[in-house]
Amino acid sequence: MKKIIIAGLGPGNPEDMTPAVANALREADVVVGYKYYFQFVEPYLHPGCVCVDTGMKRERERAEQAFLLAKEDKTVVVISSGDAGIYGMAPLIYEMKHEQGCDLEIVTLPGISAFQKAASLLGAPIGHDLCLISLSDLMTPWALIEKRIRAAAQGDFVTAIYNPRSHGRYWQLYRLRELFLQEGRRADTPVGIVRQAGRPEQEVTLTTLSALDPEQVDMFCVLLIGNSQSYIADGHFITPRGYYREESESEAKPGQQIMMQSFRTILGELGQGQDVTMSASYPLGHLWVLLHAIHTTADFEMARLLYTDSNAVETLYSKVEDGTLKTIVTDVTMVTSGIRKGALERLGIEAKCYLADPRVAEMAMSLGITRTQAGIRLAVEEHPDALFAFGNAPTALMELCDLIRKGKAHPAGIIAAPVGFVHVCESKHMVKPFREIPKIIVEGRKGGSNLAATLCNAILTFDDAEQLKPGRDL
Repeated sequence: MKKIIIAGLGPGNPEDMTPAVANALREADVVVGYKYYFQFVEPYLHPGCVCVDTGMKRERERAEQAFLLAKEDKTVVVISSGDAGIYGMAPLIYEMKHEQGCDLEIVTLPGISAFQKAASLLGAPIGHDLCLISLSDLMTPWALIEKRIRAAAQGDFVTAIYNPRSHGRYWQLYRLRELFLQEGRRADTPVGIVRQAGRPEQEVTLTTLSALDPEQVDMFCVLLIGNSQSYIADGHFITPRGYYREESESEAKPGQQIMMQSFRTILGELGQGQDVTMSASYPLGHLWVLLHAIHTTADFEMARLLYTDSNAVETLYSKVEDGTLKTIVTDVTMVTSGIRKGALERLGIEAKCYLADPRVAEMAMSLGITRTQAGIRLAVEEHPDALFAFGNAPTALMELCDLIRKGKAHPAGIIAAPVGFVHVCESKHMVKPFREIPKIIVEGRKGGSNLAATLCNAILTFDDAEQLKPGRDL
C-alpha cells in the first residue's frame, strides 16, 4: 500500500507550480482529477502514468477512486487548481480516510492559491488581515454565506471572493456588493477582478465597489475587495500594513498617538475608511471638525447635527494663515480654557472671554441683560472682527446676531454650539441668514463648552487634516 498525495497545482502557469508538486507528479503512478487540469500536469508525467477523470462536480467519486487505486499499491496524486486545501480536494480526502479508518499515508502539498496570484497581479491588496468567501451555495446555505459576508464587511477585512458568478448563480454578487455598502464600506473601495489568473486568457481589472458590474464577472474570476485603508495609486491596488504610519506616529507624543488612533477608529465607524483624503461623503474641512466633535463627545449623532457652511473651515484657516484672524472671543471661560495654548502661541492668536471683566457685571445690572450678553457687547466694541465661539449661552449668541444686523459686528466667523433647552435652537437659527460669515453650528439642543473649544482647535490645526495628525499642540 502506497500513498495519496494531494497536490495544489497553482493557478495554471507552470512557473507558479512548486518544485515539490512537480516532483510528486514525476513519481505518480496515477493522477486523479478533473480533466481540464490534466493539460497543466502532462509535461511532468512519466509514460506509464495514468490520468483518471471523474468529471466535474464528482469530487466524492474522485476521492473514492483515489483510495481504491492507492490500496492497489500505487502512488496516487490527486490534483486541484490553486491550493488543494482551499475549496479543493484535501478536506474530502482526510474526511474519507477518517471515515474508512484506513492507515493509508496522505501527504498534502500546498500550491499558490488563485487569490494570491490575483493579488500579485493587482499590486499589494492583501497587506493586512483578510478572509476568503465562496459565493457557491451548493454546499453552504445562502443565509450562512450572507452572515459571513456581513461579518467580513463589519470586521473591515480585505475579502477574496471565490465562485462569484455562474449561469445559475447570477444574483449573489449583486447582493454581496449591497451588503458591503450597507455595512459602511466606502463606495470608492478598490475592487480587483482577475480572470483566468496566470493563464494565457488572463484579464486584470481595477474598479471600485460602487462601480463593480457583476455582469462582467464569471466563474473563472476571483475578486479582491479592499478594506477601509485600501487605495489605488498608479494603477496598483494597495492595502497598507502600517509601517509608514508607525514610523510617523513614533515621533508623536503619547497623547497625540492616542488621538490619532481615535480619529482612525471614528473614521472607520463613520464608514469613511482611515484616510481623510479619500473619504467620499464629506469635504475635508467638514470632516476634520466632525472628527473633533465626535472625539470630544463620543457621540456619533454629531454626523447629523454638525453643520458647516461651504468651505467655512478652509476660509477661517486661511484667515489664520494670513494673520487677519488675531482674536477668538468666547462666551464663557470654559471655552477659552479648552482652546489649546500651544496652538494660540504658535499662531499668535489671543483667546478672550469678557465674563471676568468688571465692566460686565455693571453693564448687565444696569441694562437688565445676562452677563454673557454684556460680555459680547464689550467684545464687539474691541474686537468686532474676531472669531466668536459659543458653547454655553444662547443669549450671548442672540446678542451677537443683533449686533451684526445693526452693523456693529463683522465676525471673521461664528462657532454656534450653545447647549440647553431655552432659546438654544432659536439662537442657532438666527445665525444662519448671515451668508457672508463662515459658520459652524451644532444643530438642536446639543452643544457645550468642550464642543466649542474643540471646533476652535480643529480650525487652528486644519493644516494637519490631510495627514490625519490631530493633537499637535497637546
